[in-house]
Amino acid sequence: MDHVRAALYLDFDNVFSGLYKLDPDVAVHFAEDPGGWLRRLATTATTDGVRRWLVLRCYLNPAGWVYRADPDGEQTRLYFSKFRPSFVRAGFDVIDCPRYSSTKNAADIRIVVDAVDALSADTRYEEFVIASGDSDMTPLLQRLRRSDRRTMIVSPADAAEAFTAIADQVLDSQHLLALVQGESVDLDDEADSEVEEGFDEHVNPADGDTPDAGQSEAYEAFRSIVTYEYTAATEPMNMASLASRLRTQLGPSVSDSNWFGFGSFARAVASLTLPNLRMSQHLLWDTRRHRAPTTATATPQRVALPDPVERLGHQLDLPRMPQPWWPAIYRTLAEYARSQRFNWTQCTSWARDQLREQGLPISRNAVGFVVRGTSFGGCPLHRQPPPTADEIAAAFVGNVLNRADAAEITFSDEEIATVRTWLGAPPENSTEQVGQAENSS
Repeated sequence: MDHVRAALYLDFDNVFSGLYKLDPDVAVHFAEDPGGWLRRLATTATTDGVRRWLVLRCYLNPAGWVYRADPDGEQTRLYFSKFRPSFVRAGFDVIDCPRYSSTKNAADIRIVVDAVDALSADTRYEEFVIASGDSDMTPLLQRLRRSDRRTMIVSPADAAEAFTAIADQVLDSQHLLALVQGESVDLDDEADSEVEEGFDEHVNPADGDTPDAGQSEAYEAFRSIVTYEYTAATEPMNMASLASRLRTQLGPSVSDSNWFGFGSFARAVASLTLPNLRMSQHLLWDTRRHRAPTTATATPQRVALPDPVERLGHQLDLPRMPQPWWPAIYRTLAEYARSQRFNWTQCTSWARDQLREQGLPISRNAVGFVVRGTSFGGCPLHRQPPPTADEIAAAFVGNVLNRADAAEITFSDEEIATVRTWLGAPPENSTEQVGQAENSS
């Protein structure tokens, strides 16, 4: 098998902190088991062969830390130095980057110098993977492109478009969360797709696809469980719930083989050639025994947006949705935060399914866009006490406007008011009043 000679440069502080804002448990898993996601990254979004990691460098500030709640609810410091041995065991060359000032640790400069040095090495590195959302490294990507090297950015944060546009591939927050958790990473699934597609009319197994020989036992267990569940079902089955149960029952064999070589849960199910099987993006059912589920409310072909919101769609990939859909997303996310322990994958799937039941065909990508914006807006869903719908809306809209400002998108006061109204932001003083009422009670 052909290999791609690759070099990976990881700005640990940048990536870990970004992941931690989105999902603390996944961030810790990222840092404690780098070998797991590194093996999966070797086969993600590459067409020329498996990546062979000739350079693995992790730039880490050993004195860096984040707050983490202990079992008693007390806030303790989780120091980055704890994770150093994990990266050493995974084969990384860990380079300590203590802070030079209150805000900078010079990791970005070290990465630039090392990557440029690699361009003149005797070995020709065919691909450079830069794990960082720091747009200061835009000139580095331009330099790598001039040298005709492939580049990939891995970033959980909302990196500047000028930075990401230069790269051949971009793994954003949703892709990275999936990668760390051993789920399928589909870079062809556009991040700004806001509306779910309709139901598929037919499901056909992929011609010639068979599980790897080493996975035959696990695949037969998969066949047995799915066949039993399918035969026993009295109504259409939720695919996300079934896939989650199978991951629990079958263990690492699912993630390590990427659904037995089929690449997705749906394709693996299709390979079983179950009788009378139909599938949508959400459900599977037997056309003879089950009533076919009805599709969600028809989606407008193209939503007419106010001009400032239209500009945000073009510049920031803001999902293009009718105005009433935004408050529905906030209410649904608030309900999730109140009722369940936060997990990114479960949250985005659960919220999508709940919204679909309300007749709103909002995609998981659009939900993820809001969850990410809420987290970086300072109101993560894993916060305690759980955030309210108004707090989620305020944090999300604040993040959108801050990103617009950083991208030098200029709005008048009236245009800002239009954006806030369209996105369903509460009055600017309402969340302060809620917080004051809670403190006084």
